Amino acid sequence: MATDYYQLLGVERNAPTEEIKKAYRKKARRLHPDVNTAEDAEDQFKQLGRAYEVLSDPQKRQIYDATGDPDGKPAGFGGGSQGGFGGFGDIFETFFGGGGSGGPASRTRRGQDSLIRVRIDLGDAVFGTTKEVQVETAVTCPECSGSCMRPGTSPTTCPDCHGAGQTQRPMRSILGTVIQTQTCARCAGFGNIIEDPCQECDGQGRVRERKTLKIKIPAGVDRGNRIHLAGEGEAGIAGGPPGDLFIEVDIRAHDVFTRRGNDLHATVTVPMTAAALGTTVSLASFDGTEQIEVKPGTQSGEVITLRGKGVAHLRGMGRGDLKVHLKVETPTKLSDKQKELLRLLAEERGEEANESHTQHKGVFAKLREAWESV
Repeated sequence: MATDYYQLLGVERNAPTEEIKKAYRKKARRLHPDVNTAEDAEDQFKQLGRAYEVLSDPQKRQIYDATGDPDGKPAGFGGGSQGGFGGFGDIFETFFGGGGSGGPASRTRRGQDSLIRVRIDLGDAVFGTTKEVQVETAVTCPECSGSCMRPGTSPTTCPDCHGAGQTQRPMRSILGTVIQTQTCARCAGFGNIIEDPCQECDGQGRVRERKTLKIKIPAGVDRGNRIHLAGEGEAGIAGGPPGDLFIEVDIRAHDVFTRRGNDLHATVTVPMTAAALGTTVSLASFDGTEQIEVKPGTQSGEVITLRGKGVAHLRGMGRGDLKVHLKVETPTKLSDKQKELLRLLAEERGEEANESHTQHKGVFAKLREAWESV
C-alpha cells in the first residue's frame, strides 16, 4: 500500500502550501540522519522529502490528489524524474537557510535607494540645522495606488499555467522521460495577467515626481558624512516597499574659520606695538563676539584657546575648542618721526639696529667649527 503523503507530513488534505512547508521543516529537523539514530533514519528522511516535493508543487499535488500516484506525475510518464534538485533545495533551506519554493512570482519590487548632496554653511555644522531639499524620485501612483491596474479592474488568471507561474512539459532524454519546469512565458511567472493596466503609470504602479523634504542635519556633521532616511527613497514597483534616501553633506569654506576635527581655528593679526604693550581684540565667532586678551610681550604664532567654542561632537556631549592664532604685524612703511622713535627705543633697550639674537649652536654646527679650526 502506498504511503499517504498527507499522513506522513501530519497535515489535512486541504492544508495550504505554507502549512505543508512548516510541517515539513518541523519533521525534517527531527528525522534528519544526524539527529535520528534509527536504522532506517535515512529512508524516513528521503521519504519525507519526497512527500514534500509532491505536495508543495501545485500541479504535482493536483495529480497526486486525483490519481494517488506517489510520484505526482500523470500516467504514461513513469520511469522519469523531475529536472533540478527536487526536494533537496528545501532540505538545504531547512538546515542552512535560503532556497525558495515554487509558485507564482510577485510583481512587487523594492524601490531603489537614492543619494543627494546638500551644501551647508560651517555655522550649520556647528549647531545643526534643518534644510528643505528638492528630490526627483518615484512615488506610488495616485491613480491606481500601486496596483498597476485601472481602478475597478482585476487581473485574470493565466490560462497557460493556471496561476502557478510555471509550466511543465515532458522531454525525452538519455535518462528517460523527464518533466521540465520553466517560467510561464505568457504571464512572465506572475500567474496572472493585467489586461487593463493603469494609464497614469503604464502599469508600473509608480510615477516620477518632484517632492520637497525637510532634512534635519545634526550638529557636528562633517564633509562626506551621510544621513540615512529609511523609506524615503524611490517607491517600489507594483506597490513594493520604498528604498532609502541618503543625504551626503558638503560644507562651504568660511572666510575666517577653518575646521580641524571638532576644533575651529582662526588667525588674528595684532600690531607690533599692541603685542608689546598688551591689548584686547574682538573676534566675531559663531557664539557671538569674543574678547581676546593679548598679554604684553605676545609673540607671533602664539595660540589662545577658547574652550567649548568649537563644533559640537556628532556622537557625544560637548563641543570642540576655538583656537585663535596670533600674528604680530611688523610695519613695512615708517615715517621719519616713527623711525626716530624706534631708534630711540632701540637705544633705550640697548639694542643695535644690526644686532641679531642667535640661537644655541647645534651639534653639527659645533663639529663644523671644530673641523675648520684644525
